This record gives sequence, C-alpha cells and structure tokens, in this order.
Amino acid sequence: MASTKVEEKLGIKIERNPPSLKLNELGIFQWPKWGCPPSKFPWTYTAKETCYLLEGKVKVYPDGSDEFVEFGAGDMVVFPKGMSCTWDVSEAVDKHYKFE
Repeated sequence: MASTKVEEKLGIKIERNPPSLKLNELGIFQWPKWGCPPSKFPWTYTAKETCYLLEGKVKVYPDGSDEFVEFGAGDMVVFPKGMSCTWDVSEAVDKHYKFE
C-alpha cells in the first residue's frame, strides 16, 4: 500500500489524496458537511479540526505570518486548536469536518 505524504506547514497538517481505506476507517463521509462560495474571512479554531475537501481551493494565512498554506479537493487537513487565520477561498468549498 502506498503511503501518502503528510506535510506540515505553519502548524497545519495536509495529507494529499489519502487512500479511501483511511477515509472509511475515519468515518469521514459520516461527518457533518460545510461549504462556502469564493470569499475571504477570518477564523479562529476553538478546537482541533480535521476536514476533508470534496471540492474547492483555499489559501489559509495564519495570523502573524506572511506565508500561506494552500489545499484543495482531495486533501485532508488538520488545524490546531487555538489557531487564528484568514481563509481565502478561490473555488467554492464543500467539505466534511470534525472538531475534537
């Protein structure tokens, strides 16, 4: 089984195209869904969030950083509790998510 690469940047973990077996084990498709049109907005994570993007393209700019983390459809992303950031959505997002 091919292992997928998990990258971490600015505290955000991204796993590109995780295998469907892993998605099923995590029960991702039973998680609640959230979506939004292209937009830009601030967000603060009051809990750790794991999400899996079905559609969309996003750049997230953590507060205090000039850098961004980019992810999109097929990526599983983990945001740490306490992170404040700005979401810059260039393609409408449809995602499953879970807070811990």
